[in-house]
Amino acid sequence: MHPESTATYSGLQPQEVLTALDAVGLRGDGRLLQLNSYENRVYQAFLEDGQAVVVKFYRPGRWTDEQILEEHAFARELEDAEVPVVAPLSLQAQPDSGAAVSGGHGTLATWTHGNASWRFAVSPRKAGRAPEIDDPETLRWIGRFVARLHDVGARQPFVYRRTLDVPTIGLASQRWLLEQGCVTPAECAAWEDASSRALDLAGQAFERWHSKGGALQLRVHGDAHPGNILWREEGPHVVDLDDACNGPSVQDLWMLLPGDEEGRARSLRLLLEGYETVRDFDDAELALIEPLRTMRMIQHSAWIAQRWDDPAFPRAFPHFGTAAYWSEQTAQLREQLSG
Repeated sequence: MHPESTATYSGLQPQEVLTALDAVGLRGDGRLLQLNSYENRVYQAFLEDGQAVVVKFYRPGRWTDEQILEEHAFARELEDAEVPVVAPLSLQAQPDSGAAVSGGHGTLATWTHGNASWRFAVSPRKAGRAPEIDDPETLRWIGRFVARLHDVGARQPFVYRRTLDVPTIGLASQRWLLEQGCVTPAECAAWEDASSRALDLAGQAFERWHSKGGALQLRVHGDAHPGNILWREEGPHVVDLDDACNGPSVQDLWMLLPGDEEGRARSLRLLLEGYETVRDFDDAELALIEPLRTMRMIQHSAWIAQRWDDPAFPRAFPHFGTAAYWSEQTAQLREQLSG
C-alpha cells in the first residue's frame, strides 16, 4: 500500500506539481494546464528549455508499481517497434529532492513531500485531434494501427496487469456494488437479476470462444474508444495505456463502432479490412462484443461508486446512485439479454 491518500491526491496543488517535476530534473517555467482525466491527475507543463511535457499522477490504490511498470514497458516495446504511441520518459531523481525512480528505464517516480507521497510518470507532449470515424479510410487506418499494436502485444502476455474476463471484470464489479449497498433498495432485486442473467450469458459466450481455441493471452490497449485515439498528419496514435490488459483482439475494436446497427456493421467491416492487411482476425471473437459491452456497463457503475469520495465524480455524474439511474441500468441490461 502506498502512502498516498485520496484527500491529498485530490488536493494536489500546482506548486507541488512543479516541485515534483523539479525533483526528477525537469525544471518548469511555471505554466501548467490541467488536462481532462477523471482517473488520474494529468497536467501539461512547459519547461524552461522550451519543451512541453505531460505529467500523470496515478490515482492511489488503483495499480501496483509492478502493474504501472508493465504498462510502461509495453509502451516502450511499442515505440521500439515504431507503433505510434507516446512512451514515458526516463527520469532522474535529484539529490535530497524526496524523489525516487523505479523500473528498468526509470519511468516511474515516487515523490514524498511532508506526509504525502505521489507516484507519477512524464511523457512528451503530443497534440492531436479526434479521428473522423465516419471516414472509410480513417477506419481502415485505425484498423491497421490496432493490428500493429496487437502484433507487439502477442509477443507475451502481461504478468501483473489484469485479464479481461467475466470473473475479473463483470462478476467482481457486480459483487462489489451489491456488497457495498450501492444499488437503491427498490431497484436492487431487479438490477441483481438482470446483471446476473446478463453475466451468465457473457460467461457462456467466453466459454464457447475458449472451446474454439480462443485464449486471453494478448496484450491490448483495453480502452480504445475514439476519445483515446488522437489523429495527427501521420495517422492515429495513443498517448495512454492506463487500461492495458490481457484480452481478446475485438476489445480494441468494438468501442469504435457507432450506436446504430447499420453503422456498426459498416464500421466493423472497414476496421477489419484494415486490420486484416496486417494481422489475421478470428471471426469467432465477434460473438464477444455484446458480452464485453455488458461487462463494461457493470464495471462503469462500480468505477464511479468506488471514486465517489473524489469531488470530481459527484460533479461529473450527478445522476449516479439515484433510483432512476439504477432503473436505467436495469433496462439496459435487459436489452443486452434480448439482443
